[in-house]
Amino acid sequence: MAVVIAADGPVFSAGHNFGDLAGADLRAARDLFLLCTRMMETVQGIPQPVIAKVHALATAAGCQLVASCDLAIAADTAGFALPGGKGGLFCHTPLVPVARSVGRKRALELALTGDVIDAATAADWGLINRAVPADELDAAVADLVARVTRGSAMGRSIGKRTFYAQVGLDQRQAYDVAVEVMAAAALTDDAQEGIAAFLAKRPATFTSLPVQPQVGVDLEAVVSAVRSGRDRPSPVDSDDAQL
Repeated sequence: MAVVIAADGPVFSAGHNFGDLAGADLRAARDLFLLCTRMMETVQGIPQPVIAKVHALATAAGCQLVASCDLAIAADTAGFALPGGKGGLFCHTPLVPVARSVGRKRALELALTGDVIDAATAADWGLINRAVPADELDAAVADLVARVTRGSAMGRSIGKRTFYAQVGLDQRQAYDVAVEVMAAAALTDDAQEGIAAFLAKRPATFTSLPVQPQVGVDLEAVVSAVRSGRDRPSPVDSDDAQL
């Protein structure tokens, strides 16, 4: 199972409705951007892969949404922009995921110029996975959905959650997190089924659902310990972990 975010009409997403901000006080403006942030974090927090299917212009928070998705495919008719640099309200929050996708220099070029980049450039910069002809967009997304939903649903959900937990850490800290989760994940029914199927040279039969797992080593606790510099549990001393 995967989630595909798509749109109809002349644009994919134009971002916030400025009518919600006209005359707003600080509390109202903050609440609006916090609501948007929670939505972006939910995209990355749910266990299913989330794919942006972009047929046209994605600008400001619309570009932020594309960058927040796990994966993205765009038609060659799509465009991407952070136009606040040309206006009075800089794209501060959209830059958070965009910079993490394309890097500092390219993110700032988008934000400071406000220029639209085409789908081929977005793919080259890493904002999307690939650009395809418009008449191939449906098939390309369907193919990607089929490929990212193979195998263990629980394994993917653990993998997605752990990816976002470790990707912002330095390499040593990222390994500390990944080692704990992968050790616990190796004991799950699906992991053991996959190992047994490989050794027996037979197809695997997975039974898990794509639910948010309760990891035997609490992921948030592991990340907190890693960030504070505390040692990770010794494999010899720690209790057997169950997912």
